[in-house]
Amino acid sequence: MKNDNMTMMTDFYELTMSQTYFKAGKKDEIAVFDAFFRKNPFGKGYGLMGGVDRIIEYIKNFHFTEDDINYLRSTNQFEEDFLEYLRNLRFTGSIYAIPDATPVFANEPIVTVKAPIIEAQIIETALLSYLNANIMYTTAARRVVEAAENIGVMEFGARRALGVDAAVEASKCAVIAGCVGTSNVLAGQDYKVPVMGTMAHSLVTEADNEYEAFLNYAKAYPNNCVLLVDTYDVLRSGVPNAIRVAKEYLIPNGYTLKGIRIDSGDLAYLSKEAKKMLVEAGLPDVKICVSNGLNEDTIRSLKEQGAVIDSIGLGDNIVLPDKARVGCVYKNVAIKKDENFVSRIKVSNDAAKAINPGYKKVYRFYDKKSGYALGDVITLYEENIPKNKYTLVDPLNENNTLTITDYKVRELQVPIFEDGKLVYNDPNINEKQAYCNDEMKTLYPEVKRSENPHQYYVDLSKKLLVLKKELIKQAKNQRVDYEGHKLIKKL
Repeated sequence: MKNDNMTMMTDFYELTMSQTYFKAGKKDEIAVFDAFFRKNPFGKGYGLMGGVDRIIEYIKNFHFTEDDINYLRSTNQFEEDFLEYLRNLRFTGSIYAIPDATPVFANEPIVTVKAPIIEAQIIETALLSYLNANIMYTTAARRVVEAAENIGVMEFGARRALGVDAAVEASKCAVIAGCVGTSNVLAGQDYKVPVMGTMAHSLVTEADNEYEAFLNYAKAYPNNCVLLVDTYDVLRSGVPNAIRVAKEYLIPNGYTLKGIRIDSGDLAYLSKEAKKMLVEAGLPDVKICVSNGLNEDTIRSLKEQGAVIDSIGLGDNIVLPDKARVGCVYKNVAIKKDENFVSRIKVSNDAAKAINPGYKKVYRFYDKKSGYALGDVITLYEENIPKNKYTLVDPLNENNTLTITDYKVRELQVPIFEDGKLVYNDPNINEKQAYCNDEMKTLYPEVKRSENPHQYYVDLSKKLLVLKKELIKQAKNQRVDYEGHKLIKKL
């Protein structure tokens, strides 16, 4: 859901760190931060980028109001000169990001912020919040769309979402990912996406009998009559009553029964039997929609069982999917000293948490003949990719290399803000959906499969890999041991 000023959506320590920088005379120091996730969402083979649109709105409205300043003063943690600095603060830095709906993978920078250190620090919380939510919703929805293949998926999850804002974001992301529409009216209004829906069980239970409910609905919506047939018994009540309404009211008045929806029970069996009944009644064109907590695995199972499905209503596993944690992080990777960027690194006892240092770019290689993506490579900012030959190096095993020759290469990040000015024309929802469909065609099927997906490689340039190893070595030399009451520098 679109909001205006969300500048106060930040963690308190972002502000205490900012005052620390301010008091140390570092407010104009330029820092580079990368946002990325360490593991692909849901333990699958890919993620889908999301949240660039929200970041744009957030940065455009970035400023502290007088109410904000007064609240911060009331915490007794900030000095007046720093509060005065915040009163006049606007974002003046640059942001580069991979466009929404692009396939993205673990450990590659999906957003890079280059800005004065305080600006870069304060925006961290909101930026990560937008990325984590939008990547989760878009990826979850696309996995369902991929499983459904040529069956249209409608997003119906608003009532399962963790709050109104989350519901609207999920609906928007679902349409970007390829869903044909949403039940969420506010999302339809805000983002100009198709809204869909017919009835719930309460319309049936309110009436004296199912036939009366169906007839009332048919009279209200004769041009788009889709009846929910599982309130009492799908095959012995719901479908027969739907057929009766079609023959006694809709057809005699020049209309048709558009469809039925089944929301419970054995969907494979019920859909096949319902189709037989509709065909026998002379209504072969009536569409069958199924719903009820479906996910990518149950959809594939239904198809394997020969279920007769023309459309799917799905919500829970988009707005709140299993393993619903993307885990985007935001790390300082470089500081500008004089005219040069000095690389920074965070290391850890967990080797997987050692970040890729430096001001960087990320490129994607495509096979010229097939169009499939071969892999991504992260380089230092000043490096250039040769046109005819390149060797990809696995950062976890330098002996694992791949030399490619017949390729096209694309720089993934694009400028969003430069020196505080918006320079990116954010596509509309329909454009993003078309882009998503095209992008997904570039992934090998093995990367997209649900079980044991093929690992898509994100490699480092040789120069970046050497730098990373050197910085890790330097960081280790800074470690100290605590013995008794003394700190002894490691040798």
